[in-house]
Amino acid sequence: MAAETSVPVDTSAAFVQGATSLIDWAVIAPVALPILGGALLLMVRHRTRLHGALAFGVLAAALAACLVLLWRVMGEGTQVMTMGRWLPPYGITFQADMLGAAFATAATFVTTAAAVFALRDIDATGRRYGFYPFLLLMIAGVNGAFLTGDIFNLYVWFEVFVISSFGLLILGSERRQIDGAVKYAVLNLIATTVFLITTGYLYGVFGTLNMADIARKAEGLRASGPLMTIATLYLLAFGMKAAAFPLNFWLPASYHTPRIVTSAMFGGLLTKVGVYALLRTFTTLFPVERAVLADAIAVVAVLTMLLGVLGALAQTDIRRTIGFVVISGIGTMLAGLAIGSPLALTGTVLYAIHSILIMTALYLVAGLMREAGGSFSLHELGGLYRSHPLLAAMMLALMLSAAGLPPLSGLWPKVVLVKAAIAGEAWWLTGAILVSSVLTTVVLGRVFALSFWRPEQVSASRPDTRRIDPVAGYGTVLALLVPALWIGLWPEPFLRIAETAAAGLADPASYIGSVFSAQGGS
Repeated sequence: MAAETSVPVDTSAAFVQGATSLIDWAVIAPVALPILGGALLLMVRHRTRLHGALAFGVLAAALAACLVLLWRVMGEGTQVMTMGRWLPPYGITFQADMLGAAFATAATFVTTAAAVFALRDIDATGRRYGFYPFLLLMIAGVNGAFLTGDIFNLYVWFEVFVISSFGLLILGSERRQIDGAVKYAVLNLIATTVFLITTGYLYGVFGTLNMADIARKAEGLRASGPLMTIATLYLLAFGMKAAAFPLNFWLPASYHTPRIVTSAMFGGLLTKVGVYALLRTFTTLFPVERAVLADAIAVVAVLTMLLGVLGALAQTDIRRTIGFVVISGIGTMLAGLAIGSPLALTGTVLYAIHSILIMTALYLVAGLMREAGGSFSLHELGGLYRSHPLLAAMMLALMLSAAGLPPLSGLWPKVVLVKAAIAGEAWWLTGAILVSSVLTTVVLGRVFALSFWRPEQVSASRPDTRRIDPVAGYGTVLALLVPALWIGLWPEPFLRIAETAAAGLADPASYIGSVFSAQGGS
């Protein structure tokens, strides 16, 4: 038993006694609301007809909180809240800078759109087995990863969305889903294990898990601590999560197996969390180590870009084709990390936001093509331009955007990245970005030509087609195309967001200062 002491303890330096205003809770609302919503859906699990509407309401509220948070970050700078009234680095910190707030807003927006699409894609059995609770917990984990200021809690939020994604992946219990889930689970569990071991190693070196605290202590420990080893292990763990070469084969082996709305969320969101973790770790915590590893990251980026798009050329299933296009886009983002300049990081951030929108929309359009043509196979599709001209227009727009052609969102990130590569005299990265864009045009042009322009294919084994829902079908994809078109035609607001995010990554002094000067959080 601990001995009693009569010595008074002054807790005023460790605790914050001030009240927290309602708007300050916007820092954690994008995480807390989906968790509470998931719990609510479990409470009404026998009334599955209500799940879609309740989930949409929760996501709409979370999206509103994200927009409020983004607005506050734009106007006031990084927002910080430390739990339990313990001051950093002892309390669990949520920290929203421009990077985290922008990623959380984009992620919640596409998840809200996916929830609407799911009203027609998920049947009563899927609702009964928990599609919507899994959906809410997944976005809670994704947003938690974007908004945490603690690297161990980054691991925790990784676990939250990975476990939720397992549930979404096997929903339906079909043989191909189980097969895809095993491949997905094994590689993700290995990556998570490496992440956890590395975090334990990092704590042993730094004695702290707060990312701002690690960043300010790193310079003093660089001469004596094994920081290069830690950085390399994080590169391995987060590279696996992001589906970077050579550990990316799990993605095309699993993303085509679940319901198409699940594939859409996976393609749009999950790999971007790995990219976010790489950006945060290698710019805020280990910028010197990033410079040393820049050539290795560049090689991984080029191979991910080119092998991803070449893999897409070999596919006949639209879903597998899009999966390889997702991989190629990860390589493009890693190119910006390899260059490391503020301009390159701006391109990476803008490209990630673009990819969240476009990859989600591409999978949803693939689902609509399946409804219109009765198959995901390019061998069986044809004639969709004549029967579904609006669907053809949406696919054409997405093809142009994914390839980096005007007038949609893919153009400006690649322009910025190419400009940064030229400025850094990284000519081979410049060539790889341009070649991958050309090959992406060929890949998606092939899908468009075979599915829409080619005469309709007749197959006795093809199931009956049905009419596409104008709201939950077309309306959802159009909702994702609106910001993509906005970025393409008027990129200045998004470029400012990306530039601010990149500036915070390139100079973490403001990120560190926001934590250790923020004495008003609770």
